[in-house]
Amino acid sequence: MIPSFYKHWRHVFKLDPDREIDDASLDRICMSGTDAILVGGSSGVTYENTVDLLARIRRYEVDCAFELSDPACGVPGFDGYFVPMVLNTPLREWMIGHHVNALKDFGHLLPWESVVGQAYLVLNPDSTVARVTEAETDIDSDTALAYSHVADRLLNVPVLYIEYSGTFGDMELVRKIRGGLRQAHLFYGGGIDDPDKARLAAQTADTVVVGNVVYRDLEAALATVSAVKN
Repeated sequence: MIPSFYKHWRHVFKLDPDREIDDASLDRICMSGTDAILVGGSSGVTYENTVDLLARIRRYEVDCAFELSDPACGVPGFDGYFVPMVLNTPLREWMIGHHVNALKDFGHLLPWESVVGQAYLVLNPDSTVARVTEAETDIDSDTALAYSHVADRLLNVPVLYIEYSGTFGDMELVRKIRGGLRQAHLFYGGGIDDPDKARLAAQTADTVVVGNVVYRDLEAALATVSAVKN
């Protein structure tokens, strides 16, 4: 059976182990009423900084999951693990190559009852993840929809993540993608830096992920919780 620890999440804060956050800010994030904390980043994530962040979050009762993009950072103790694959990359390693190597070495250690596949559709060319994976972001809406159908209907990936990291995306496209899904749970992340954008994203995605604004404007980040959940 596919794990469903994420199914009830409407609002999620994403924290990067490679970025500093003080204890007072972390306390407000974890006590904000968000449904979960998602730990992950596109660069600079290590076993050590992941352990440190998890230990600080574990002082609270909020759900906490990890995007496991590097098996060397496979820290135990999270409520769930997402294994990301990038749909629109020409590089085999970011679609399946890294995963094969990871499972060959660490597959017997993974808590499979808490592991979920996560298909990324990266649509902001200026984002770190787009540069690292060389994602082909200059695609039209029909192609984006086709990618979502591959993930949802052909590969049966449980979670589809529409990633506009650094900019607010095309909500009409996100709406169309969600309307065409048969089983995948839709995450949206990117450019949510105020309640209005959070509210718009909540109307088009199953789960809204708020990340970068946490480090720039904590008050604005906290305001997104009620905007999504109400």
